[in-house]
Amino acid sequence: MAYSKIKTSVEDGVGVITLSDPATLNAAGLDLMDELARAFEDLKSKVRCLVITGEGRGFCSGANLSGRADAPAPADPAERDAGAALESVYNPFMKALRDSPIPIVTAVNGPAAGVGCSLALMGDIIVASESAYFMQAFRRIGLVPDGGSTYLLPRLVGKARAMEMALMGEKVPAATAAQWGLVNRCVPDDQLMPTALEFARNLAAGPWALGAIRKLIWDSLDAEWDAQLHAERMTQRDAGRTDDSREGVIAFLQKRPAAFTGR
Repeated sequence: MAYSKIKTSVEDGVGVITLSDPATLNAAGLDLMDELARAFEDLKSKVRCLVITGEGRGFCSGANLSGRADAPAPADPAERDAGAALESVYNPFMKALRDSPIPIVTAVNGPAAGVGCSLALMGDIIVASESAYFMQAFRRIGLVPDGGSTYLLPRLVGKARAMEMALMGEKVPAATAAQWGLVNRCVPDDQLMPTALEFARNLAAGPWALGAIRKLIWDSLDAEWDAQLHAERMTQRDAGRTDDSREGVIAFLQKRPAAFTGR
C-alpha cells in the first residue's frame, strides 16, 4: 500500500510502522490516523509482532490542531462536538490495538503528547529513548485526556500520579516514566530501535500463546477474580491444542530450543 504520512517495513516476522510527518512531530491528524489504521489492519495477519515508532525528533505530538481535515466548528458552542472524531476515528483504532492478535512494541522517541501519549502506552512492551517524554497536554487547550489515557494511566502509575499528569499537564521525562513503571525500558537515544527490535524479534519467534497472554492481561484490567481464573483455564485449553505447544514440550524433552511457528 502507498502511504504519505507513515512508513512500513517487514523483516524477520516483525512489522514496523513509522509515523512519518516530522514537520509536525508526527501529529495524529485524521489523515495520519486513517493510514495508521489501514497499515495495522494489513500487517497484523502478516507478521508476528508489530513495532510502532516515530520519524525524526518526536514520537507523536498529539492531534493535529493546525491541519484538521474535518469541517470548521460551528459558531454556536452548543453545537460543537470535540469528541466526534474520537468516536469515529481514534477510539476504534485504540480498540483495534487492544484487541491485536499479536504483541505490540512501541518505541518512543521524543515527545509523546496528548493522544500520542495514549498511542505510546498501548504498547505491550514500551521502550523510550532518554530524550523522550510523556505529556497529557489537554489542559493547555481546555480539553480532557482521551485515547484511553484516563483508563490506562491510573492502572499503570496509580491515581496520584495519573491525576498529576492529567491535571498539571507537565512533561514526564523517560527516566521518570521508567521509575514510575509507565514504560519497560529507558535507553540511550541510539539504542532505541535496536532495543525495541530485539524485543520484537524475541516476541516474533515465540509461540501462538503470546497473543493469548497479552489478551488475558489486557482483559484482566476489567475482570473479576473468578472470571479471570476461568479465562485462564479456557485459554490454556486452546494453547495446549496448538502446534507450538506440542513443539515446546518435545523441545523441552529433547533439551533443545523450540522452533515455534505461531500456530
